[in-house]
Amino acid sequence: MNYVGAVYRPPSEARSLILQATVGCSHNRCTFCHMYKDDNFRLKPLADILADLEQAARHRYPYKRLFIADGDALIMPTQSLVAIMEKAKQVLPLLERIGIYASPISIRTKSDEELRLLKKHGLDIAYLGLESGDDVVLKQVCKGSTAKEILRDAQRLKTADILLSVTLISGLGGKERLKEHALHSAQILSEMDPDYLGLLTLHLSKETPIFKEVQEGRLTLLSPSDVLDELDILIRHLHVSNMVFRSNHASNYWALSGDLPQDKELLLEEIKKARSGLKERRSEWMRAL
Repeated sequence: MNYVGAVYRPPSEARSLILQATVGCSHNRCTFCHMYKDDNFRLKPLADILADLEQAARHRYPYKRLFIADGDALIMPTQSLVAIMEKAKQVLPLLERIGIYASPISIRTKSDEELRLLKKHGLDIAYLGLESGDDVVLKQVCKGSTAKEILRDAQRLKTADILLSVTLISGLGGKERLKEHALHSAQILSEMDPDYLGLLTLHLSKETPIFKEVQEGRLTLLSPSDVLDELDILIRHLHVSNMVFRSNHASNYWALSGDLPQDKELLLEEIKKARSGLKERRSEWMRAL
């Protein structure tokens, strides 16, 4: 596989074949993100991508999942994505699921018909970063979209019957907007009703603009106790039909999991255990992005 730079994938794609179709992220302006800073965003040549698939197939590893990277691969031309997925199904006979990172920008480059076409040719799940449901926070971190705009983008994926996995970042509003970040995120997520929600916790990198905000006192990082307060508000105000919740990312202090709404009380009990010290907390030095 001919990877360029660092390649990232969601925790749930740990056993997947990671196929790099784009280099970097087309937006690449979020103040909290340190990824994809070494290379300018670009599409890799389709011939190179298909050759990578053929190379992977020669190893005869029984891949059941394929993840199309980098940070915004959905922005590729639809026919290129179709060609990639058709090739993957041809050379990886055990393939069961294809996933991709999506962004508000990339979703908007696709018509409803194109999204349905991608689903028809094998796109099963898309990973979308909401980060926060609070427009003040989204503006502060230069997300480039409002919560309602991201909601509409997410709904278009769901209408195309593509599974929706959403990420949210705990602590992104600091102590200053802890309650607003939690409440507004719960509201948008309840409207969005994603299939999966992955929770990350803000982890500073010195290369990011948000690090400077914290250094200058314009943003106050949440303590582990504050993180639990924010999570408690979020879980209590989430009203979804059938959603898998995970906080198993390396940035989190605690690994929590459950299915909502049925496990809401169990998750709230886990938060109580964490608060009382009965649930082990990940040490600061072990947290990473």
